[in-house]
Amino acid sequence: MKKLYYENPYIKSFHAVIEKQAEDEQGRLYAVLNQTAFYPTGGGQPHDIGTINDIKVIDVEEMDGEIRHYIEHPISQAEAVCSIDWERRLDHMQQHTGQHILSAAFAENFGYMTVGFHLGKDIVTIDLDTKELTEEQVHSAEALSNSIIFENRPVETKWVDAAELVQYPLRKQPAVQENIRLVIIPDFDYNGCGGTHPVSTGQVSAVKILDWERQKKKTRVSFVCGNRVLQNLHQKNKTVKALSQLLSAPENELAMVANRVLEHGKAVEKELEEAKLTLIKYEGIELLKEAKMAGNQKVVGKVFHGRPIQDLQNLARQIAAHSPESIIFLINDGGEKLQFVCAKGSEPDFSMKEISAKLLPMIDGKGGGNESFAQGGGEPILTAESLLDKAIGYVI
Repeated sequence: MKKLYYENPYIKSFHAVIEKQAEDEQGRLYAVLNQTAFYPTGGGQPHDIGTINDIKVIDVEEMDGEIRHYIEHPISQAEAVCSIDWERRLDHMQQHTGQHILSAAFAENFGYMTVGFHLGKDIVTIDLDTKELTEEQVHSAEALSNSIIFENRPVETKWVDAAELVQYPLRKQPAVQENIRLVIIPDFDYNGCGGTHPVSTGQVSAVKILDWERQKKKTRVSFVCGNRVLQNLHQKNKTVKALSQLLSAPENELAMVANRVLEHGKAVEKELEEAKLTLIKYEGIELLKEAKMAGNQKVVGKVFHGRPIQDLQNLARQIAAHSPESIIFLINDGGEKLQFVCAKGSEPDFSMKEISAKLLPMIDGKGGGNESFAQGGGEPILTAESLLDKAIGYVI
């Protein structure tokens, strides 16, 4: 099969003959052409999409010596008019070539080799063979990359055999030993690659590093190139503008104002939490007034609906601390789930852990705790009121 994208990556449409239509092991329909400009997934670069006789090409793979064009429907005629999604192709050319340039910049400046590459829908990543990466190094590599782009150097491709490789300062050895395709940016980068690339670095437009993070013993660098830089800038500008209006602050003061708002929010949350605990304390005192007496012990029991389990935990602890002779059973009916809290003060000779262990099978639940405090949750097999009656029955 003739691979037209090697001859001219700028091909947007071409004619071909359909040699085969079949289904793969997963039942996906594909067509094989006598020649193609569709790039198949490989070398970190995603596949092209487009149409064959107006039938959508949704995936392209090279397998068993043939390039399979996965199509939505069968194609009725052998003569094929094929069209490449040019916007996607150009984007991949910009991102892939930008990756070559950025990888070469890290290798040139710091000796950090690229050991992984992924061209995603929104961002591109490379994995560098280093555990640490400083902000100064990132800015240096980015600056060198953009200077190479600004110089509009040629991007050349050349087919060589293994014996000729010694003539080139390759960043890494090719994975194949014959029909080796080199992508060359003169006096800067020499790399074996089968991907699609523009004819000059200027067509990459720009490289912008977005973030970097340690991944095990490597460092993953996230970046965008070409039109994605403008798209990313547009989105960030939109976000900054919205935040600026929301916080009533100019762009250069957003971080300071946002930090002030966050600190104020934390202070308010703390005050609300303290106020909530105070209310729960008084709620516990009111519940004690309704307690049932069992000898010298006060048994507090109540069913709640849609109450956070944290509230029940705090309420039970407040009652137990205020009334050493109390035993507390609080049930929360969450609709699809029942939750309970069992607690006691310091005086009663009952094990909340044992009572919880008796309650849990009734609701097919799970839980845990100790002699003084236990909790659990499960299915609403019983009503919340019935579960409360069962709990109280163990102490009265």
